[in-house]
Amino acid sequence: MKIGIISDTHVPGAAPSLPPAVFEIFKDVDLILHAGDIVELSVLDELRAIAPVEAVAGNMDGPDLQTRLPRKKVLTLGRFTVGLIHGKYRIDVQKEMIRKEFDDVDLIVYGHSHTPFWGRVGDVLFLNPGSPTDNRYAPYHSVAVLTVGDSLTAEIVRV
Repeated sequence: MKIGIISDTHVPGAAPSLPPAVFEIFKDVDLILHAGDIVELSVLDELRAIAPVEAVAGNMDGPDLQTRLPRKKVLTLGRFTVGLIHGKYRIDVQKEMIRKEFDDVDLIVYGHSHTPFWGRVGDVLFLNPGSPTDNRYAPYHSVAVLTVGDSLTAEIVRV
């Protein structure tokens, strides 16, 4: 299973719309996970035109999205349990604080920091796709592609 991972789109504040490269990168995914700070509901509609979408609300999402979307959720992808959350903590403690939000997961997909990250911290994998529109804490815009099989593998993809 191939999953597109995106966060911190901040449309229309950071960009008027999703960059065209996102659609190319995600063209053959089975599912898309959005880790919050969507800002404009139409972003989810655009992503749903590619594949089904699971999303959580972020700290910059307005009341319309805050009432429609949970703050966090747990998904089963293949034989793996995945926590999806935006996060709201300082970058230096973010992974530690997010880890406390989930009991028994294999992977935590998160956003907020705009800083791409893929790796294991303690007993859990963490994946932050960065932002396709606002790279204030990263040297480039990015999304991620997660592959679920016998193991979990991910690639941060520059946009």
